Amino acid sequence: MTGPRHAGPTPSLGPGAVVLGIESSCDETGAGLVRITDGAPELLGHALASSSDQHARFGGVVPEIASRAHLESMTGIVRGAFDAAGLRHADVDAVAVTAGPGLAGALLVGVAAAKAYGAAWRVPVFGVNHLAGHVAADTLEHGELPTPSLALLVSGGHTQLLRIDDLGGRGPAPITEIGTTLDDAAGEAYDKVARLLGLGYPGGPVIDRMAADGDPAAIPFPRGLTGPRDLRDSPYDFSFSGLKTAVARHVEGLLAAGRPVPVADVCASFQEAVVDVLTGKTVRAATDLGIGTVVVAGGVAANGRLRALAAQRCAAAGLSLRVPRPGLCTDNGAMIAAVGAHVARAGGAPSGPYLGGDPALPVSTVLVA
Repeated sequence: MTGPRHAGPTPSLGPGAVVLGIESSCDETGAGLVRITDGAPELLGHALASSSDQHARFGGVVPEIASRAHLESMTGIVRGAFDAAGLRHADVDAVAVTAGPGLAGALLVGVAAAKAYGAAWRVPVFGVNHLAGHVAADTLEHGELPTPSLALLVSGGHTQLLRIDDLGGRGPAPITEIGTTLDDAAGEAYDKVARLLGLGYPGGPVIDRMAADGDPAAIPFPRGLTGPRDLRDSPYDFSFSGLKTAVARHVEGLLAAGRPVPVADVCASFQEAVVDVLTGKTVRAATDLGIGTVVVAGGVAANGRLRALAAQRCAAAGLSLRVPRPGLCTDNGAMIAAVGAHVARAGGAPSGPYLGGDPALPVSTVLVA
């Protein structure tokens, strides 16, 4: 990667600087442009392409198909972001890119594109954490995040409770994992239950729609890790594997007895079990840790029932709740530009020429060297 336009060490980027963000960790190719301000980054424009339709017949993401789709979409999506923002490449002062976690091949497509743009435009490149990006997306809508804050990050591959101290990556522990799933992520459980019910892929949106016509109390599905011993030993951890199995056994029992499967009731009862645990543990963690602001982020944060129950329970507990609009919850380039803006403004060092993709990048690493 060639050096930045200016000579000498890269200084922190101040208000007015523009950051291009590139996202390619899974099946969405995203590019977004934000402007650094004295407060939260300002969203200027973004564009997104999804290859989810290509994966639907397989019931999940196929890494090779996703990587090829990123290759085919990348330049057009970057152009689309510039068009949406009304900017040219000469206006860009830095490039941020998802360096992990994610699918290895998919990450490499985005990293290679970012390094190429950085070299061509002679601007610094920042490899940043995809998970931090989901949290940073909220700042594009609701302003600077109070610190500390507690983030519930829920997506197809991740279900975590995170203490957020600095989205710019400064300090020994800018982001700390408080709790995580011990097996399936919430979004993964949605996909598996949808496949079991023959509802297609991805499972989250269709189950949310079907649940609106069902009874959430119709079937008493289990709530994982909520027993007295669980709450003592793993108070902030999650488990959805047992719930997924319970749904399968319930459906199998109905079919074996020759009875119809009440799909809407199954969806509603399953969804209620998921969001009950997610919101309950989040409020418990925030209360125990004395944190007054909760952020719900990630693809599953677009779920209507999760948003409603989180609002109800946070209000009852006296907690401030922030949830990005649905379009900023799913993977996108704007969120990567946002965390890149935080890092750049904080004076983070640009990533080196050997930047690659790390599928297992820990959430505690906001900026990759």
